[in-house]
Amino acid sequence: MTDEFYRIRRLPPYVFAEVNKMKAAERAAGADIIDLGMGNPDTPPPQAVIDKLAQVAGDPKAHRYSASRGIDGLRKAQARYYRRRFNVDLDPDSEICVTLGSKEGLANLAQAITAPGDVILSPNPSYPIHAFGFIIAGATIRSIPTSPGPDFFQSLEHQMRYTVPKPTVLVIGYPSNPTAETVDLDFYKEVVAFAKRHELWVISDLAYAEIYFDGNPPPSILEVPGAKDVAIEFTSLSKTFSMAGWRIGFAVGNPELVGALTRVKSYLDYGAFTPIQVAAVAALDGPEEEIAKRRDMYRRRRDVLVESFGRAGWDLPVPNASMYIWAPVPQRFAHMGAVGFAKALIEHAHVAVSPGVGFGEQGENHVRIAFVENEQRIRQAARQIRTFFQKQEREAAE
Repeated sequence: MTDEFYRIRRLPPYVFAEVNKMKAAERAAGADIIDLGMGNPDTPPPQAVIDKLAQVAGDPKAHRYSASRGIDGLRKAQARYYRRRFNVDLDPDSEICVTLGSKEGLANLAQAITAPGDVILSPNPSYPIHAFGFIIAGATIRSIPTSPGPDFFQSLEHQMRYTVPKPTVLVIGYPSNPTAETVDLDFYKEVVAFAKRHELWVISDLAYAEIYFDGNPPPSILEVPGAKDVAIEFTSLSKTFSMAGWRIGFAVGNPELVGALTRVKSYLDYGAFTPIQVAAVAALDGPEEEIAKRRDMYRRRRDVLVESFGRAGWDLPVPNASMYIWAPVPQRFAHMGAVGFAKALIEHAHVAVSPGVGFGEQGENHVRIAFVENEQRIRQAARQIRTFFQKQEREAAE
């Protein structure tokens, strides 16, 4: 027998595993680790959503199998959301599929539309499932820049000209996880035109659509006229409503892509628990104030993090969106690399962050810092990092 199965052989060691193992060991030894690593919301969903879940769960009939593509009411609620937020009309029956979070949806879409040997264009650095969902499905990845500048389209043109076989899918995601970069509608117009010119499918990950801080709501690629000819878009309730553990996401857009995902899912799952789906309707149809409240919370946390870490001796960029800061490793620690620096922070400062190389090799010498602790804990993390930095400076001077 082989030592490893084919698809497992295609997956490299999980970069975050080393850091997570060290974090668990420190906690087991009694350390209070301030975890700014995983983008795991620390506040509850709106109370009305929790109440709706409890109410529907009390119905004996609610515990039967649900619908793999999502109940009608939830697909219609997502259509209403896209109409309000983006002025985009969607057919709930052919252009919307409910997923078990956007991660599951992306992975199952990759299985649905990928043949072994297909070439996929994916940003680097990027959310791991953007590349590895297709790698698991047997595809080959060609990396493109995450930054939406001139190099982005130059790279696309280069890959289309010199890659054999021709790429079939382009994956993008803005606001970006991990880099927090954003794009405007003109960028999406160029993407759609490029995709039509080269017969590419486009997968857009819009999981952070509602976490923005500069007054400019991130657009949807589907706002571009004709985008539904080539594009599918994934959204999620995880960050918008602090419902990460509920596993509710959506795929919307091109009917052929949505149909392929829906068909594959019909063989794999029966959909999310019906009371969760009904509660998700309450979230989507709820007051805008609930979304704004979380947006304001993340803005305050971002500001405290940038200010307090700066006073600790670590200057950070200020993101305009998402719940992350994409932070260069301080120069005096650059020799450690992203993983080494992340481990040093756990050991010496009891602060956990995500090593950037876990999002692709272009993420080396960066770490991702998530706003998933309250302001007091963020300030505490800054003090502990400052103590670590000062100790390191003294030791270097001796």
